[in-house]
Amino acid sequence: MSIWWSLHLRRDAASVPLARRFLLGTMESAGVDPDISFDLSLALSEACANAVEHGGEYGGTSGSTGEGRDAWEEPSATASGQYRVTAYLDGEKCRIEVADSGPGFPTAGGPHTSKRQPGTGLPEPQYASYPPVTAEEGRGLCLIEQLADHVHFGNRPGCAGAVVSFDKVLKRREGALLMVS
Repeated sequence: MSIWWSLHLRRDAASVPLARRFLLGTMESAGVDPDISFDLSLALSEACANAVEHGGEYGGTSGSTGEGRDAWEEPSATASGQYRVTAYLDGEKCRIEVADSGPGFPTAGGPHTSKRQPGTGLPEPQYASYPPVTAEEGRGLCLIEQLADHVHFGNRPGCAGAVVSFDKVLKRREGALLMVS
């Protein structure tokens, strides 16, 4: 069995815990080990917080005509008013994607993919070195890279917006009733 869902959320801070609780409920139902569930929910929270904070309308104008609007956006909503979270649990892997309609990532380095194999060390940070220890922000993408097995940061093809996708190999709880396979 596979589990798939997609949420279309307003760019509001209250949407972050909603997405996290939805993911945790799905993981619990699927019999995923709580440590894996926690790692994925924390990574999701960071990706959602970035979409809420940085995923606003490209160009900074508030009177958008909706040009470049994606099929997942409601016609009545402005491009800057929402973001999308999609999760796939299939077999032994979970993939999560968070897409917004903001200016996206800097294009100088292009999209970035990091892979971390167990026991091989840490992936290199994507766009810059890790933030200073005393920094109060700027750790979200680094945290996602550390919590997931495979991470991809890039821009939405053909229109404005960033996409953060990450996946992790799932481990099951002993005695779980529902097993995703």
